[in-house]
Amino acid sequence: MEKKERNKWLLLLADPVIFFYSCSWLMVLVIAGTLAQRELGLYMAQQKYFASWFFFTGPVPLPGGRITMAIIFINLVVYLLIKSSFKKTPGIFIAHIGALLLLLGGFLTAYFSSEGTMVIQEGDSSQYVSDYHSRELVLINPSQEEDEVTSFSMGWLSAGETLKHETFQGEIKILETYTNCDVVQRTDSDPSFKGFGQRFQARELPDDKSHERNMFGLVMAVSGFGDSIDGKYLLVEYMNEPTFLGAAQCVIRKERTYLPFEIELLDFEKKLHPGTNMPKSYKSVVNLLEDGQSRRVVIQMNEPLRHHGYTFFQSSFIEGRGPDSTVLSAVKNYGRQFPYISSIIMCIGLLIHLIQLVPGLMKRNEEKEG
Repeated sequence: MEKKERNKWLLLLADPVIFFYSCSWLMVLVIAGTLAQRELGLYMAQQKYFASWFFFTGPVPLPGGRITMAIIFINLVVYLLIKSSFKKTPGIFIAHIGALLLLLGGFLTAYFSSEGTMVIQEGDSSQYVSDYHSRELVLINPSQEEDEVTSFSMGWLSAGETLKHETFQGEIKILETYTNCDVVQRTDSDPSFKGFGQRFQARELPDDKSHERNMFGLVMAVSGFGDSIDGKYLLVEYMNEPTFLGAAQCVIRKERTYLPFEIELLDFEKKLHPGTNMPKSYKSVVNLLEDGQSRRVVIQMNEPLRHHGYTFFQSSFIEGRGPDSTVLSAVKNYGRQFPYISSIIMCIGLLIHLIQLVPGLMKRNEEKEG
């Protein structure tokens, strides 16, 4: 009885109707997500409709992109195991394998890939990528040889969290967080705050449609560092006034990923359209520094640098009174090759299936002609 019940569930999971309706729902999500970009912006629309398991339309929960893709993956796997036969229909079997690889690549991209920026001034080098969306709280303790850096990632920066680490004696409690804010001057000083927070306060703003432009801020309570240090502090991205907890400087910045190599900017070149200030093209001439060796590389539009799984695109530039700076977009996509491989496999499978159908079609034509 149990075996029959199990087989019943497996047959239900392998039903092609599930695949049909799941793909139809994906098309609805694509349309809804595309229309929502005008109001929410690209990043927030992606998070709501495609990177979520569920999302709400009013009080009604609806399946998001991730659970829909998971259902399709399970449906294809079960169908492949109990209904599809390599001996009878090898083309269909191979095409299913290609589709599963495509979904697997999407999973790797969603959970393990990252993207950010690397800003380098002419004559300088950089060894880290700053994330577009995640922030970190960092305590930097200066040293004669190397600074001691203690960082807390975005997951710890929510109201109510208490931060402790062996590198400092006290504790930090997060009281308030702002995903986007600006700073306004207080009409009266607040003695419960120390430093910057005595004269300024954070005003919460709606998230910017260009999510990377949001300015993150938080209010924290510090204790156990000493009477002269303990108290409340306001920290905001890009603030000019440093906050010190003893010898350690405390800052909020975009989360950094350090690389096993450095990129040194030798020269930045920009060409303008004749008679205008509009950039026609720009490129960066860099040295790739690794293990004591250097390699000269040119990064420009449609010619990225690929190294150690990272792809560096020429994104923008910064001009000022000093030397120019290049802005490189850095992407690490673990599933980058999967669409190419899976597409080839699916094409091979469909081609085999069509070839397998040719004799039957020819026989039917002969019967009709006869």
